[in-house]
Parts: sequence; C-alpha cells; structure tokens
Amino acid sequence: MDETSKNKRARRKYDEAFKKQAVALVQTSGRSLNQVAAELGVSHWNLRDWREIYGQRSTPAQLTEQLERLRQELAEVREQRDALKKALGILSTPSGNASRK
Repeated sequence: MDETSKNKRARRKYDEAFKKQAVALVQTSGRSLNQVAAELGVSHWNLRDWREIYGQRSTPAQLTEQLERLRQELAEVREQRDALKKALGILSTPSGNASRK
C-alpha cells in the first residue's frame, strides 16, 4: 500500500432504501441529525444531503395541522402543570392537626 491509499478512506455505498429510512428517522425521532448520523455510523454531511434529496416537504396545510396539534398538546401540558402546582400547594401546607413543639 502506498502513502496516498492509506490516507484515503474507503467509500461506502448506501442503497436508496437505507437513505430514505435514515431521513425518516431524523424527521420522526425528534433527535438531531448529528445524533442519528452517529447512531447509523454515517457522516452527518451525507445525512444532510440525503435529507435534501429524500426529505418530506411540508405543505402549508400540513404545517397548519401540526401547529394546531402542538397548540392542543401545549394546552394539555399546561393543565397538567397547573394541577400539579395545586396538588403541591395542598400537600405542602401544614395541617391543623400537626402537633407543635
């Protein structure tokens, strides 16, 4: 092996199905592109390029639907938070039956 062949990495080839699955994983998992790339053992540059080629483009209707779903989820989470705050307030107040020292 000569010096130039040692420094070059072997080019890996990925089939189209793998690329599409990798892009879908980035779009649906909630993890960052870099995290998914590391998990799959691919370059984040490759995954970024695949996302440009195979990524799903959102239509305005899809974005509106997603926004409404997120607003509903936020309202539910706020209700849960408020209920927990109220429960914490009830539990943290001293009861009238506690003995005083």
